[in-house]
Amino acid sequence: MAENADLDNHRIKSFKNKGRDVETMRRHRNEVTVELRKNKRDEHLLKKRNVPQEESLEDSDIDSDFKGQNVTLEAILQNAVSDNGLIQLSAVQAARKLLSSDRNPPIDDLIKSGILPILVKCCLALTNIASGTSQQTQAVDAVPLFLRLLQSPHQNVCEQAVWALGNIIGDGPQCRDYVISLGVVKPLLSFINPSIPITFLRNVTWVIVNLCRNKDPPPPMETVQEILPALCVLIYHTDINILVDTVWALSYLTDGGNEQIQMVIDSGLSLPRPLLSHQEVKVQTAALRAVGNIVTGTDEQTQVVLNCDVLSHFPNLLTHPKEKINKEAVWFLSNITAGNQQQVQAVIDAGLLPMIIHQLAKGDFGTQKEAAWAISNLTISGRKDQVEYLVQQNVVPPFCSLLSVKDSQVVQVVLDGLKNVLIMAGDEASTIAEIIEECGGLEKIENLQQHENEDIYKLAFEIIDQYFSGDDIDEDPSLIPEATQGGTFNFDPATNLQAKEFKF
Repeated sequence: MAENADLDNHRIKSFKNKGRDVETMRRHRNEVTVELRKNKRDEHLLKKRNVPQEESLEDSDIDSDFKGQNVTLEAILQNAVSDNGLIQLSAVQAARKLLSSDRNPPIDDLIKSGILPILVKCCLALTNIASGTSQQTQAVDAVPLFLRLLQSPHQNVCEQAVWALGNIIGDGPQCRDYVISLGVVKPLLSFINPSIPITFLRNVTWVIVNLCRNKDPPPPMETVQEILPALCVLIYHTDINILVDTVWALSYLTDGGNEQIQMVIDSGLSLPRPLLSHQEVKVQTAALRAVGNIVTGTDEQTQVVLNCDVLSHFPNLLTHPKEKINKEAVWFLSNITAGNQQQVQAVIDAGLLPMIIHQLAKGDFGTQKEAAWAISNLTISGRKDQVEYLVQQNVVPPFCSLLSVKDSQVVQVVLDGLKNVLIMAGDEASTIAEIIEECGGLEKIENLQQHENEDIYKLAFEIIDQYFSGDDIDEDPSLIPEATQGGTFNFDPATNLQAKEFKF
């Protein structure tokens, strides 16, 4: 089985693909759309990361005496009530030093002093400091204190500590891994229980999202293993905010490569299928991204998703009133048509190919681009009868229309697809050539022979030279297959379709 797969992949590379192997056919969201999604997500995070400020902070020097090593509890208390945010920060830092000074930190003394409510207010200030620039976040070295506050018997203290830690974790992978190394995960997950207030659970879920974010580097594998069981619980929560954040956490984990995809699969966590048809668009978007990331993996990982009857949701997703849903849906399907022939057939059997072609012709440019990948991938992965069906759905005219766009990647993907169709048609390539010429595609290909991109003009020249030079078109008319209504064609099984160039 493995030998056959290797052989098939070699044939794809050497025959039609010219460098487009399975890895390049299946595409993660590393292009413009990922930036749009991240910007949207960052706006959502910022709204949750900031807390109301009771008063503005003024810049002033911190009392140098307060920076000394021998700080009394009274001095900490005095500075904690200061109007200056930086002095408050030093008070928290000093409290942290006291709490970590020996094996028996004066926790009871701190509580009895009445400083706890003041520290909570300091947490509010620190949370807003941590929601600022990276430099500001790195200036907050109160992480050990916040971790100790997670063990407080006062829930409001715990919640503010969670909020502040979430801001620090969200600053980037270095801060994330630093907080993880100090042991944040276990106490954080302990708050997920039936007695937790919904607002607190939302904050906990948001921090989990931040723990899963960033893939350069991704979170430690042990951390992912710790978090997955919690996500298995949260994904069934009825609160929309918690549900959306949980599914986004999954989408971040499945965007970290095949190993993390497999960890999600092995955890037994599966996206409840109704999420793809959820009435809340934010849930649909996150769910579509999560399953979409899984199908960027191996054929086996892709099949796990297909086995859940996921394609039954796609007629609605492809006709969704939100264009971003259409685009994500076509991107998902482009990674299915990059799979094996069974997976290509699943897309055809679900009746989705005409809908992809409709998006190719009528969608906005971002969706058209994804549709071009879906079609071109099918011409590489599909059998000749699957490609025949594609052409019968009148794909050639809208496909050729994209040859005049300014996006060089799209142009090359379309040229690849057209050449693959011409090669697979074999003796009937002249009929395909006629369709290309009639819809204006030939003129566009001729113009591309002057394109600044070397790969594009070479490919355009090859297509013109091999299929439009006149040598093939002037053959005996009796050998030309019968054209069907709409300009498509029928492959005649009686003709010699087993030419060398398209044997699989």
